Amino acid sequence: MRVLLTLLVIIFFIPGFASAGCITGDCVNGKGTYTYPDGSKYTGQFTNSKMHGHGTLISPDGAKYVGKFKNNKLNGHGILVRPNGIKYVGEFKNSKIHGQGVMTSPDGKKLEGKFRNGEFAGN
Repeated sequence: MRVLLTLLVIIFFIPGFASAGCITGDCVNGKGTYTYPDGSKYTGQFTNSKMHGHGTLISPDGAKYVGKFKNNKLNGHGILVRPNGIKYVGEFKNSKIHGQGVMTSPDGKKLEGKFRNGEFAGN
């Protein structure tokens, strides 16, 4: 399961703002939809042109995160579903799995407890 955790590190979920654009709403201080150069799409709240508040981020490979953001990072409670079927429901900090959570594999196996900096830390 440790390998799976490594795969869930979400560095690719920190998109840049070059050659990107707001396609609807207010992507500065409000609610909107923004498409990033890598093909990622975020719909949710913005503060100072950053993902901040509740939103949904979908990456080009089909990974989907629904939850809280702070200064362009996954931060707070959220749900991450990877294209390979692995699902994590729980806490994030600085775009890493961190805090209480449950990771479920496609075959139904669960890893539940505390996570630190993207790794399972135990119950």
